[in-house]
Amino acid sequence: MISKELLDGYWRFRNDSHSADKGRYEQLAALGQAPRALVVACCDSRVDVSAIFSAGPGDLFIVRNVANLVPPFQPDGKFHSTSAAVEYAALVLKVPNIIVLGHSHCGGIAAYRQKLQGKPDNTDFIGTWLSQLEGLDVKEQDIKTFGQETAFELAGVRQSLANLRMFDAVREKETEGMLALHGLHFDIGSGVVLALEEETDTFSPLPESVEA
Repeated sequence: MISKELLDGYWRFRNDSHSADKGRYEQLAALGQAPRALVVACCDSRVDVSAIFSAGPGDLFIVRNVANLVPPFQPDGKFHSTSAAVEYAALVLKVPNIIVLGHSHCGGIAAYRQKLQGKPDNTDFIGTWLSQLEGLDVKEQDIKTFGQETAFELAGVRQSLANLRMFDAVREKETEGMLALHGLHFDIGSGVVLALEEETDTFSPLPESVEA
């Protein structure tokens, strides 16, 4: 049986949240979704994507995996859940934004760093998944500015952005101005989100507002 905490949470959702937004949920059910962004985020339970962006139902198309990685484009007939989500978001949902959302104290990135230090891998899937990070380009300036742990996490965001541009649909829509890619990093403790400015290849805190 599902735990009492989860069951109580479900009924609070039914009686409070869903009831208050009933019209919105009925609209989504009838008309389908048109999210503002695809967000590639980590599985980490401390990273509440919808809360970070104050997003409601239907606002974000979210795919989560260990270390918020976008794998290289590799149509080999095997199972690729993240790549399928990217393709669906770009081709079917036609999202105007794709966000790669890294975060502080990422266990996946930490495991990759431990592997670099010679720690043996005794896992069936995690080590293979994180092998995508081999050859990660960690910027010396990021180490000086943010520390080594964060610098590795930022490098992972950059690599995923590069991999996104290997997808024809993503690259073409970005070239046409129909899609924008964003690299972000969320600090769990402070709540600060850093954004990548690709022209200068630097991360800095998100501004308080942007022009409409």
